[in-house]
Amino acid sequence: MRICSYILPTGTRSYGVMDDDGILDAGPDLRREFPDFRSILTGSALNHLRDAKIGVRLAVSDVTLTPPITNPDKIICVGLNYMSHIKETGRDTPKFPPIFIRHASSLVGHGEALRMPSVSDQFDYEGELAIVIGKSAHNLGVNEAMSIVSGYACFNDGSVRDYQRHTSQFWAGKNFIASGSMGPCLTLCEEVTDYTQCVLKTILNDVIVQEVSLSDLAFDVANLVSYISSVTELLPGDIIATGTPAGVGMFRTPQLWLKPGDKIAVEVSGVGRLENKVQS
Repeated sequence: MRICSYILPTGTRSYGVMDDDGILDAGPDLRREFPDFRSILTGSALNHLRDAKIGVRLAVSDVTLTPPITNPDKIICVGLNYMSHIKETGRDTPKFPPIFIRHASSLVGHGEALRMPSVSDQFDYEGELAIVIGKSAHNLGVNEAMSIVSGYACFNDGSVRDYQRHTSQFWAGKNFIASGSMGPCLTLCEEVTDYTQCVLKTILNDVIVQEVSLSDLAFDVANLVSYISSVTELLPGDIIATGTPAGVGMFRTPQLWLKPGDKIAVEVSGVGRLENKVQS
């Protein structure tokens, strides 16, 4: 099952099940009990969305898609987490996952415009797999970690590279408004037999600029969840972006920066395809 969040033409925020025929909306009755997708992230509540009688059928073009989770408690991002990317940076493989935080206001949904900052021309793409937490947990072992992952989504960790390098902290380069994206939906784990066999691609103006098997992760999903849960309590709706592979614009010769009018897509086989245009 694939679940998306969106804004209806009336301005009402809603969520529903996405399939090949469009979207089956949750409907007002379910929204009264569970006002957003984050609030429905429990096994029993998800069963309501499996009921084919809920809501009405919508075309994807009828709604404005947002990130699947619009109000996460935390968006935790991981740097240097593909062996290919570590190699292109010339750095050593880290002993622990490098962690930084994004804010919800820095993300848009599928089909919405990424906003190029006016203060920089070093706007870069980072195609990633994101996971969403489905249960509260703290201090999980590696063997338990996958039990709290509800699903997967495509993620673009749009990065303003000169601001990222202003200090040793990545925050400034990772939190410009509408600089990143997530979507188009959350694909539940039941749909993905083995995420390590999925292939991630980033496509810029119809040209593949990143392509890798998720088996190339330096720290896999279970290890990331276990490590992060040793620091903080993970909550339903928390997002973990698992890092980007080789091929980012910063390390190309010549460097390749996003510019207004560009079309950028992140595709993960079996999960979805996230597309955005860039505007000034």
